[in-house]
Amino acid sequence: MSRKAGWTLAVLGLSALTGCNSAGGGGFGVGNMLLTAGTTQAPAQAAETSDVYCPTVDVFDGGSVLQVRGGGDAGSVRSQLTLGEIARECVGRPDGTTVVRVGVEARALLGAGGSAGRYDIPVHIVVKDGSTVFANRTRRVAAAIPAGQTQTTVSVIEEGIVIPAANANSFEIEVGLGTGGRRG
Repeated sequence: MSRKAGWTLAVLGLSALTGCNSAGGGGFGVGNMLLTAGTTQAPAQAAETSDVYCPTVDVFDGGSVLQVRGGGDAGSVRSQLTLGEIARECVGRPDGTTVVRVGVEARALLGAGGSAGRYDIPVHIVVKDGSTVFANRTRRVAAAIPAGQTQTTVSVIEEGIVIPAANANSFEIEVGLGTGGRRG
């Protein structure tokens, strides 16, 4: 038998073996066994979707700015912390739940009584539907202002907030600076 005929038979034989798993043939063929390294078929998984309800982010009353007083002059502003960019992402799961990720940018600015150094920025994130709270998290982020500079920017990303399917079209997202915000 020629070398070309041998390759042709080998390809045809492999095609016949893997053809047992072609559309309409049903079953789990050798081709799948080679791909999955076994005889069990992985369960089908539905794709996640980003075409879901994703509300705008509200800022708590009084949560956009914090002033820290003290330092050299009594009552002078040592630093001012302000909110910057705010973003959110909502991804739907096959079971109807929604996973939310919230990103908050904050800026620390030196005041007249401030100096270069480390400033603690508390960022508060609440995800709720009416009185049902799915996440109520405060993250403290260290903002380091180097000598010779007057400001710095830091970011917080809070992930893994799961909204049940029953609330997936009616929840709210609120953020602010500080350790709490309005309740309700």
